Amino acid sequence: MSTREEKMEAFGRFLDILDELREKCPWDKKQTNESLRPNTIEETYELCDALIRNDKDEICKELGDVLLHIAFYAKIASEKGDFDIKDVCDRLCEKLIFRHPHVFGDTQAETAGQVSENWEQLKLKEKGGNKTVLSGVPAALPSLIKAYRIQDKARNVGFDWSQKEDVWDKVKEEFEELQVEISNMDKDKAEAEFGDLFFSLINAARLYKINPDNALERTNQKFIYRFNYLEEKTIKEGRNLKDMTLEEMNAIWNEAKRNE
Repeated sequence: MSTREEKMEAFGRFLDILDELREKCPWDKKQTNESLRPNTIEETYELCDALIRNDKDEICKELGDVLLHIAFYAKIASEKGDFDIKDVCDRLCEKLIFRHPHVFGDTQAETAGQVSENWEQLKLKEKGGNKTVLSGVPAALPSLIKAYRIQDKARNVGFDWSQKEDVWDKVKEEFEELQVEISNMDKDKAEAEFGDLFFSLINAARLYKINPDNALERTNQKFIYRFNYLEEKTIKEGRNLKDMTLEEMNAIWNEAKRNE
């Protein structure tokens, strides 16, 4: 592993390169916060994809891409006289020290759960911090992740099931309410009940320490593999999926399951 001096040298070299690109490269010179934002979202998702696949080389590469965007936004801000990368680092350090009194102060926290609870309480006390428990949940988060974060933040202030097993009664209740609205053919109410059912399932996942986003993505990848297998085998046999029966497709699908 690199020494601290080597890490600092590498980071300084990176900042020097970014400065030169901003000055001399036509593309880099014209970038703004607004133009970079879509690329930042894309790079973040590419990092998440690499993390799910546990591709170490790709994780390293994508971390660099995300780091570039962080430094780029700081560079743009410095040109406007707003702040620079030092200010970003200083504010981060101050926040980390403030939110970890069990490390840098006298507070006791023996478990990760206690640390998480303290974190939310401290955020409410911070100057310029979140004014309410849920105000720190970004509005632009994907709905599944947002639901998980909402529930987790509520948990940190004691609003949670006393027994995790009780959540399954709620899941069953929401499923039955959904069935009623589907039977009534009320699309608007059925959509609302679908949302309630999803929310209760995400709550169950949280209580059982399962990340619902990771779980769903694993199923996505599993479906993609099986469907690609089905499609590729069908093409090799000179056939078309549209001309096959469901039974024929299921036979190949089950073959793909056995090959996993």
